[in-house]
Parts: sequence; structure tokens; C-alpha cells
Amino acid sequence: MRGRRRVLVGQVVSDKMDKTVVVEVTRTFRHPLYKHVIRRRSKFMAHDEGNQAKVGDLVEIMETRPLSRMKRWRVVRILSDRGVGDDTALQQVEGGR
Repeated sequence: MRGRRRVLVGQVVSDKMDKTVVVEVTRTFRHPLYKHVIRRRSKFMAHDEGNQAKVGDLVEIMETRPLSRMKRWRVVRILSDRGVGDDTALQQVEGGR
């Protein structure tokens, strides 16, 4: 059996390209020695077939086959629109894991 596809949740930071959005994923972890909470950000280009995701939306992206030189992710669903209630939507998604 092949490995499962990774699923990430992030915020759309750019939608200027056709059928492509840039999604910023923030992850937090505790430093092993200093016990300080550290935030790291990564940006992924994701395929958005219907051009539905807009800047500020909270989206779920899934790893997929290479679609272009930079795109290896696709938008699965839009969790919240344009930053409205994004804190509660993010808490619901993180709580469900």
C-alpha cells in the first residue's frame, strides 16, 4: 500500500494566478531544549480548479501528483471565507485531528 497523502490547513495569501493559489501554512512546535513555542511558516502553490479560493480564505490542501514545476498540492475545500471566523474554523480543524 502506498503512503497516505498529506493534508494541511492554511490561509490563502495570493490568488493572482489562473487556477492557482499560494497557501501559507503555519506550524508551531516547542523547542526541545529551551521549551519555547516556535512558529514556522511554509508557502505552497496549490491547484484551485474553479478559482473559488480568495485571499484570506482558510483552505485545506492535499498532496497530489506534480501538476507543474511548482504545484504539488490541490485545494480540497474552503473552510472559511476571507478571514471571517477563521479562528473558530482553525480550532475546529485542529481539534478534530
